[in-house]
Formats: sequence, structure tokens, C-alpha cells
Amino acid sequence: MEAPVWKDPKNIRAAVTYVLSGGRPDVLKKVLSFGELPSPEGSLAQGALAYVEGREGEAQKFLSEVDAHKLPVTLSGQVALIQAALTVREDPGKSVALLDFARLQLPGTLVEEAALRREIFVVGQMGDSKKFDMLSRQYLRRFRYSVYAGNFRQRFAAALTRLEFTRDPDYFARLVATLNELEPAGQLELYLLVARAAVNQGQMPAAILAANKAKELSKGDAANTARSNLYRAAAVIVSPQGFEEGLSELKKLDRTILQAPDIALLESALAMASYIRENPQTTKVSVPPAVQAPDTAERATLDPARTPTPAISRAQQALGAIDQLVRKENR
Repeated sequence: MEAPVWKDPKNIRAAVTYVLSGGRPDVLKKVLSFGELPSPEGSLAQGALAYVEGREGEAQKFLSEVDAHKLPVTLSGQVALIQAALTVREDPGKSVALLDFARLQLPGTLVEEAALRREIFVVGQMGDSKKFDMLSRQYLRRFRYSVYAGNFRQRFAAALTRLEFTRDPDYFARLVATLNELEPAGQLELYLLVARAAVNQGQMPAAILAANKAKELSKGDAANTARSNLYRAAAVIVSPQGFEEGLSELKKLDRTILQAPDIALLESALAMASYIRENPQTTKVSVPPAVQAPDTAERATLDPARTPTPAISRAQQALGAIDQLVRKENR
């Protein structure tokens, strides 16, 4: 189309909608090449192009001049979604407000799903457990079969442990009620993800609660029962009361049905158990120098005959995480 066509704000907005929906950015480059555009569509086009090309600073500059509330509904949700992404670091509260607006503008679309998915993690980082709970219920109820749901579940599990939900006696009950709306397989997957994430982040009570629920759901499934037992044992082994029980469970696990990441966790937990047993007089355990992984320079000068096996290396790399569990248990 020739230049006069792009003086019409409707056509500029249509081009922006096209590009933000996955269309070729060259279209906006051509539109902008015709010179000054009417306001605020000119800023909108400049900001949209900068955003899709990864120039966040410029995108924020131009889109800050655009009021998403005054745009047509077919575009306002998309623009609010982008504005939320550009402001979340500096102003999470404003980002949440924009994501709320985006969700309401385009219900049932990819825009609503993306806004809901992002908002869950923003409110989680802000520590708003009630809104995190409410939005999570919505997502799991309405978008559980989305192609993006797998990635969401992993991040959701990590976000749960950051909320340290075991500090609120009612929160785990609310989580159980939320997950009960899923099919058993979906519940099992999420409890296992939560349990592993909790172990990684040193949240032992959370790991134990989630692992226990996972074990209830994994009856007849040897592999997932083994995972449940592993995560629970890795959590209880760093407490004086649970050491013997945890060590016994770790030794019984069948490595042949565990995947590589879980085998690495098992090796690191066994290595830490061995260290704890050799140093029973210490209540606050530190990783001993003899088993710490060498830094890059030291690795370059190691005698090949003394280089650790892959299994030992994996255990050494995970000892730092296990040490964090011990430190938290003894606070």
C-alpha cells in the first residue's frame, strides 16, 4: 500500500496487531518509512517494532506514551501484555495491573493465557499468596492442556517453594484442594515437581509434604514411587531425627528406574550422609574441603589418574545444595 493508506490510524493499528500476532516486522518498517505518523499510532508502531526486534529500552520509551485502555479491544490486550513485561522489573505492581487488564480484554485467547501465566509468577515473587493461589486455580482449571502448560508446571513448582507455604498451616491444604481438580496423573507430576524443587531450595518441610502426597498417588508405579521416596529421604536425612530413616531409604532405592538427574541427587545425598556419619559431633555441617569440587583452574592441573569419576563429580556439584538444607534445618 502507498503512503496515504498509512495515514489512517485504523490501518496502522491493523499493521501493529499483525506484527504482534507473529507477522513479519518488515511490514512495520515499511509503514514507518513513510515518515511521521499520527499520534499515538506512531509511538505504538515504533514501540511494537522495537519490542519484536528485542530492543527493550526503545520499546519501553515509545510504549510508555501509549495508553492501552484507549486502544481497540483487539489490540489493547496485546499492548498491555507487552507493557507489563517491560515494567515488571521496576514496578511489579504496575505490571500486575496491566496483566489484569490484558486478561479481561481478550478472554479465552493466547493473550489471556500468557497474561495469566506471567501474573502468577509476578504475584508469587511479590509474596501475594492469596492471589497466587486464585490465579493458579484458574490456570490449572482452564489451560492445563495448553502446549505451554508443561513449562508452567515446572515454574509453578519452584514458585510454590519460594512462597515457603509450610509456614502457613492452611496453605498446603489450599494447594491440595487446587490440585485435586486435576486428574491423578497431573496431580502426581506437580507434587513430584514441588518436592524436587523444595529439596533444591532447602525447603525440607515442603519437600516432605509434597513427597508424601506424590507417594499416595504413585501406588503401582515403581518409578514415581522411587522418586517420591528419594525426595523425602533427601529432605529428612539432614535432620537428627530423620537421619537413619532417610539413609535406610536412600540405600534401598533402585537406581535402574531413576533418571540421570535423580541418580545425581541420590549420589549427593548419600555422600552427605556419609559425611554426617563421620562427623556426628557437628550440628551445623559444612562441606568438607576434601569433597568440594575444584575450580576451573585446579581442574586443568589435576593428575588424570586422580580426576573424579562422573558420578563423584555430580555428587560434588550437588553437595552445596545439600549443605544448604543442613544449614536451614539447624537455624
